[in-house]
Amino acid sequence: MSKLNYNDEFNNWVDREKAAYDLIGSVGNLICNKSVELVLFRNPLVDQSTSEILRLHKYAKDMVEKPINVFHSAPLARAILNMDISPAKIDIGKLAFEWDEEKENYSDHNEFLNDKLKHLLNGTHEVMTPRDVILYGFGRIGRLVARELIKQFGKGQQLRLRAIVTRGNSDEEIAKRAALLRLDSVHGDFPGIIQEDFENKALHINGQMVQMIASNSPDSNDYTKYGINDALIIDNTGAFRDKEALGLHLLSKGVSQVLLTAPGKEIPNVVYGINEGDINLDEDAIYSAASCTTNAISPILKVMNDNFGIVKGHIETVHAYTNDQNLLDNFHKKHRRGRSAAINMVITETGAGNAVTKVIPELKDKLTANAVRVPVPNGSLAILQLTLEKEVTKEEVNLAVKEEAFRGRMVNQIHYSIENDLVSNDIVGDTSPAVFDSPATIVHKDGKSVVLYTWYDNEYGYTKQVIRLAKYVASVRRAIYY
Repeated sequence: MSKLNYNDEFNNWVDREKAAYDLIGSVGNLICNKSVELVLFRNPLVDQSTSEILRLHKYAKDMVEKPINVFHSAPLARAILNMDISPAKIDIGKLAFEWDEEKENYSDHNEFLNDKLKHLLNGTHEVMTPRDVILYGFGRIGRLVARELIKQFGKGQQLRLRAIVTRGNSDEEIAKRAALLRLDSVHGDFPGIIQEDFENKALHINGQMVQMIASNSPDSNDYTKYGINDALIIDNTGAFRDKEALGLHLLSKGVSQVLLTAPGKEIPNVVYGINEGDINLDEDAIYSAASCTTNAISPILKVMNDNFGIVKGHIETVHAYTNDQNLLDNFHKKHRRGRSAAINMVITETGAGNAVTKVIPELKDKLTANAVRVPVPNGSLAILQLTLEKEVTKEEVNLAVKEEAFRGRMVNQIHYSIENDLVSNDIVGDTSPAVFDSPATIVHKDGKSVVLYTWYDNEYGYTKQVIRLAKYVASVRRAIYY
């Protein structure tokens, strides 16, 4: 049995680092010059370090149980760089897996890629016209949406952040808004440059001019005077939740669609990846991205119901505290939420059980739900106790979720975790709305009672879903391969 000595191991690592740098170069060139984004089994590769690139390859190898490594992905990415390709999002991990399986059928990488990506070649898609976005409100979700929209600028230029609407736009208020965007206690510093422009009532963020507009009413604004037209309003205030109130936005000049970042009444409630196809874009102009919890539990519930059938269930969410709670004991209109959020676990209600039925109608009257707010600023957990129609094993349950996470429609919605030591801090910044904790799955000896654990970054993971839905309703969808 041969042993790898120190020098062999070190030299192998250096070779992998060189290949990772090669991949990083291709990733940067593709995103900047061709608006083509590469991901690795759903994980973003843009702005990643060499060590993170290599870590993601190990994760992919562990998941698909195939010898996927950076020596597969780097030359494929280099070959894609030389292709005449439309703006797209491409999973280089899937391509590396397929190359390893099918390389005997092709003469080289170019022939392989021309076959696999033929639907992405230039001339096969219409030129994309980017849509203007206005953020109405600038709280936790609004600021994360702003960060993501700025970060994603250039990836096909799908959505352009043009304005932020708040109650006031004095110099002091603009400076404070800029500081809150620049610095974040949970998600860290904004990786870019933010400059206040008091004269023009604007922020300049990474070369993009974003108008800061003061307004107390959604129906009294003329956005066209700022050159904003046919805009999508993303309302993250939480103040307007039904069709009539949200419809006021459509009375302002320059607005054509509204997306609510909370559960809505009398409007489509959508979890992207599950029921966005039910939207009638020709008739509906107002949409809801549902809640962070609904986005976390719906993907897993759909997998369970589609594969095994759900008879009934209870959902208990262990949720980070929010601005709705009091920092110290004080009056609150709801029971318990007036008690100090920083030092108590607080039982409170959640509408997630009923909200799921708007997304998965066949679960109507099958679920109950409740919540416990806990003293962490971000990172939550949903515990799903389900009774299934079919008898299952732990392995069958986990395999069903794994298949959906890697080969199904919800590759962006489910992060399948095999980490035995996963805790809430680990999922902060995760791009998926649902992080499925596979080692924690419990199946009763009767085979029909199961307990599933799904983590979620109730801020960032949800924000990514909001943006995915925004791109869908704004009809600025890139071609994909994953």
